[in-house]
Amino acid sequence: MAQMLRPIGSFRHHQLLIVVLFVFSLIAPFDHSLGQESAGPTFKDGKTVSVPAFADSKKWIRHDLWVESESDSDGDGEKDRMHVGVTRPQQTETEGLKLPVLYITSPYFGGVAVNGGRGLFWDVRHELGDLPTAPKAVPITRRGKRPVISAALVKEWLPHGYVIVHSSSPGTGLSQGCPTIGDDNESLAAKAVIDWLNGRARGFTSIDGLEEVHATWTTGKVGMTGVSHPGTFALAAATTGVEGLEVVVPVAANTSPYHYYRSNGLVRHPRGFVGEDIDSMYNFVHSGTARPKYCDDAVRDNEMLKNLDRRTGDFNDFWKKRDYLLDLANVRCAVLMAHGLNDWNVVPEHGDRIYQALKRRKTNTQVFYHQGGHGGSPPHDMMNRWFAHYLHGVENGVEKGPRAWIVREKAEHSKPTPYDDFPNPKASIVKLFPRSGSPKRGQLGIRRLGEQGKETLIDNFSFSGNALAQAEFTEHRLIYVSPTLKDPVHISGTPRITVRLASSKPAANLSVWLVSLPWNERRNARITDNIITRGWADPQNRNSINTSEPLEPGRFYEVSFDLQPDDQIIPAGQQIGLMIFSSDRDFTLRPDPGTKLTIDLDATSLALPIVGGMNALTNAMDN
Repeated sequence: MAQMLRPIGSFRHHQLLIVVLFVFSLIAPFDHSLGQESAGPTFKDGKTVSVPAFADSKKWIRHDLWVESESDSDGDGEKDRMHVGVTRPQQTETEGLKLPVLYITSPYFGGVAVNGGRGLFWDVRHELGDLPTAPKAVPITRRGKRPVISAALVKEWLPHGYVIVHSSSPGTGLSQGCPTIGDDNESLAAKAVIDWLNGRARGFTSIDGLEEVHATWTTGKVGMTGVSHPGTFALAAATTGVEGLEVVVPVAANTSPYHYYRSNGLVRHPRGFVGEDIDSMYNFVHSGTARPKYCDDAVRDNEMLKNLDRRTGDFNDFWKKRDYLLDLANVRCAVLMAHGLNDWNVVPEHGDRIYQALKRRKTNTQVFYHQGGHGGSPPHDMMNRWFAHYLHGVENGVEKGPRAWIVREKAEHSKPTPYDDFPNPKASIVKLFPRSGSPKRGQLGIRRLGEQGKETLIDNFSFSGNALAQAEFTEHRLIYVSPTLKDPVHISGTPRITVRLASSKPAANLSVWLVSLPWNERRNARITDNIITRGWADPQNRNSINTSEPLEPGRFYEVSFDLQPDDQIIPAGQQIGLMIFSSDRDFTLRPDPGTKLTIDLDATSLALPIVGGMNALTNAMDN
């Protein structure tokens, strides 16, 4: 034995022993203090896999704290503190394991107004330009018990080697401050939590104490995701450029309250929430325990109600500072935008406008679109690869993949089709022109025929858009229908409508739907079977969304605007229908029926992005 020990004393053999011990530690890590193997993240095929040692929820460590933000949004002279909850594997405490963080922040964790907040909505039965009395707030009962703010993401991702962090946004739950629905204090609140995770901000054990808490159990790398408002806050955090935020996956994110509550100068509402406005959302989420009167007075009554402008729907500085599109210069993390192409709550333009802008800025970004409605995160495997790459450093090539992932009409949500980009690079604009036929259905063709004249519709909000699209004969809409398609037609991009119209009154709603006919009323109808896309505009804002110019009754004006972006394949056997009407009862104000809109067909057209362009559409429509 003595002879065996002597060579090890040489420098060369010391090196050999160190290498052997290092290799052994990689093959079979061992925690001598516990007498058991240590645990760490595990990877396979470029993704994280669930680690059994992390999966026992009884051994998770849960604690809460308050992180100091940069803002004093509630006017008390002190910086707002955000309530933060942490859930982490016990190994981050017992073995000194450091893990990346998945972080979600929301205004909903602390409770919201009852009955979906419908008592907070504005009356929509009035003439355009009138302003009814603002709705009043209702009490909110806070929900949840410390230290668990939320269970979102925990079971799904903690076993994969992540610490899960939640926080209540300003003025909600046990967080201080005011909910401002898009102002900088909400972005800075999320930034503060990420700063705390990286040792740059202070965390405390209580809402008003001085005992500090430090995040010693994280690598400092952070990913964010969330659906709807939480997705909005993920994007908001990204716009701060905060160091440590490596990747965000905003799902159905509201990227601009103006584009949520207005369309091209028109007062518009999210589907199912007619009468909601930004003050309604404030009252819906303001669950903060203290609910300082300052917030109601300064934010809701003085700022929101004085500037939201439901009389005209114009874009102004109040809306401008809440538009995340204008804050993208600081984004330094990877962004996977996700949205439903038939989301009529947070309409599809929200995701597309951010994606297109980030692409122009050379940001590492991709988009996931599905054919459903509100919500719908990317498939677990896709998100896994993104998080594994950007938070664990796994070289899986996710950043080099196709830019666009689109779930086709009959495909499973988990099986999107990859495309080079959105819009499809093979798409080009084809113009279609209406041919007279009211009050029945006119035709829609690729050749402009002169002397089609003018046709008139009479506004009546009592009829839904669905009913108008199916009607064979009605004076309340104009509809123009293509020949029956003999081949599928792939629409990819943002359609644009140009209408030359005259109104019998100084103000009128203008609604446009693109529909697939014949209408499918069967119980098994898919969401894509009938509605292709939609759009709305205020003709008073024909020259600018910033300024309304009343219409001179009887005078013709040209109005051009985008419909919602879409990627949809219209099957053979269907017809593409362009429907023009006035008040859309599911989305707009509802003035008394009777306003007449006269459309000059010879100066009206639809620009449709078609994969394969004119040749593809001509072949499909050539009967």
